[in-house]
Amino acid sequence: MDHSRVFKMSVASVYPHYITKAEKKGRTKEEVDTIICWLTGYDQKSFEQILENKTDFMTFFAQAPQLNPNVSKITGVICGYRVEEIEDPLMQKIRFLDKLIDELAKGKKMEKILRT
Repeated sequence: MDHSRVFKMSVASVYPHYITKAEKKGRTKEEVDTIICWLTGYDQKSFEQILENKTDFMTFFAQAPQLNPNVSKITGVICGYRVEEIEDPLMQKIRFLDKLIDELAKGKKMEKILRT
């Protein structure tokens, strides 16, 4: 399957949708940012730079300081696919992020989302 369109999308173009999804369920932008920084290793300042520069997902994950070591604990279904079985490494990282935002919107506690 060709995912190149998704890989070339800017993080900034999808980010407002993450926030809207979370806020509709009473969660906050700060929680969304915490999840993104936890997953990728970016700090808040460098993440804001990513948004300003309209960095695409390919570059965003390629330059991520460090994918969280607990990423292997992220399991379940998102968009009809089990995240732990997605073969393309970049698409899997994108779906991990989608899954975490989905868990936030479903009301899970941050400790569970961040696999602590």
